[in-house]
Amino acid sequence: MNIYISGLSYGTNDADLTNLFAEYGEVSSAKVIFDRETGRSRGFAFVEMTNDAEGQKAIDELNGVEYDQKVISVSVARPRAEKPSYGGNRGGGYNNSRRY
Repeated sequence: MNIYISGLSYGTNDADLTNLFAEYGEVSSAKVIFDRETGRSRGFAFVEMTNDAEGQKAIDELNGVEYDQKVISVSVARPRAEKPSYGGNRGGGYNNSRRY
């Protein structure tokens, strides 16, 4: 089960999340997301747990609790939405039908 966590303290790391979620079952991965340009945490992460029932229990018990002085939100991770592909002419700021 893939789990999404938001509202994290900027000091939270992968090991912290692994330890937190390991109380509910086996954690196969934990990844805090960092900004590419600044290298700073973006305040959210993903945890993958091997057992769905254990993952759901972690979600139920951790959602809305205070962790590292911040209230976190924990939910099932949704698949990333596909961004629309803009090809060719994207338009512009000009109205082609305008007559001068």
